[in-house]
Amino acid sequence: MKIAEKKALKRESIIQTALQLFSVNGFHRTTIPDIASKLQMSVGNLYNYFSSKDILAQEIIKYTSEALGEKIRVVNGLDVSAEQKIHEIVDIYFTMAKEKPEMIEYFLRVYLSNREVFSDGCQGMVCVAGFITEIMVFFDDSVSSGELRNQDFFSAFGLFMGYLGGMVFLKGEDVLPQDIEFYIDDISRNIYNALKA
Repeated sequence: MKIAEKKALKRESIIQTALQLFSVNGFHRTTIPDIASKLQMSVGNLYNYFSSKDILAQEIIKYTSEALGEKIRVVNGLDVSAEQKIHEIVDIYFTMAKEKPEMIEYFLRVYLSNREVFSDGCQGMVCVAGFITEIMVFFDDSVSSGELRNQDFFSAFGLFMGYLGGMVFLKGEDVLPQDIEFYIDDISRNIYNALKA
């Protein structure tokens, strides 16, 4: 294995480990030594990959945004209706919340709750561009085809994410009487009905 490949794998393992720790313990209660210890590496070596905890946090939000964006990019490429695409996006989000809850938890518990960490280098939507861009493509395509009503992007995005985030929050609080996947059809239908032309 080449040195560049080894470094990329190590970088990925740092991101995964920090993502887990930040999601469970919170940003401020997780230290670089905690992350290094979990990885069985020295603090100095970890700093060779990420020069600060804030930069690591920013890289994690980019990583999670890209992971979600890649999945939605596939949906955007499908030759199906906007209604079916909404169903696919809801399915992706809820499946991720079930199988990789740390990714959604990180967004809710770290990114949204510690805006000061993301103020330098992640202004606006820069660090979540992977996800936001694909949602914008979805809305643009669906409005152009006449399937969804033309409206301000942020109004439509807020509605979409309000449903998704709300359900994931309820799942995290153990309030939902059913598994989150049980709600995919209803939530998809509600979003579509609220946005359709």
